[in-house]
Amino acid sequence: MRPRDAATLIIVRHDDEHPRFMMGKRHENSAFMPGKFVFPGGRVDAGDCRVKPASDLHPQVEKALLNKMRGRPSTLRARGLAMAAIRETFEEVGLIVGKPHQGEFKTGSKHWKPFAETGFMPSLENLRFLARAVTPPGRTRRFDARFLVADASDVANIDSPVNVDSDELLECHWVSFKSVQDLDLPFITKEILKVLEQALEAKDGLSPDRPAHFRHMLHGRWCYETV
Repeated sequence: MRPRDAATLIIVRHDDEHPRFMMGKRHENSAFMPGKFVFPGGRVDAGDCRVKPASDLHPQVEKALLNKMRGRPSTLRARGLAMAAIRETFEEVGLIVGKPHQGEFKTGSKHWKPFAETGFMPSLENLRFLARAVTPPGRTRRFDARFLVADASDVANIDSPVNVDSDELLECHWVSFKSVQDLDLPFITKEILKVLEQALEAKDGLSPDRPAHFRHMLHGRWCYETV
């Protein structure tokens, strides 16, 4: 099974003593990682590459997303990854990463219409690329997942999420690096959290040119690179 492009969004807020991030529990009946706590995200839809955002990716972030991209790399695919992360976050937890629009955000994509109806338009300029991981062969689902990070200041409704009709993520709440240790996490999520904590503690933080970690399996062995 070939891995499908997917994207995850880690929203970090700094209004407490320690950084916190949004996570939710996958439904017990999910085919992929049932019952595990994860960040919001999912696979890329065709419309994600066609919908125009209010602002595009930072050039360095776009360059990193294109680096070692499977198939034919394109700026539209790189944008689609970021758009998928924002759309899935809205669909699963009701948070809006975007800027107000005055009716100019029009789309024929059924997946983007609910977002457009909020009066906001997705904004990509402040997203940062943290990591990439490919699901190993032999799993029921395989994804080539990119983990993007957004600061809570870029969320239009951080304390008043839209009431979404979705059961993909349950028990959604803000957790810290300490409290997350009590949750049932997938192995890859634990690894991504280590990378996130290191990045937040670094002097330059999550700068656009910070290399993203890339984890994948080659000839039966895990490989660790940067992109």
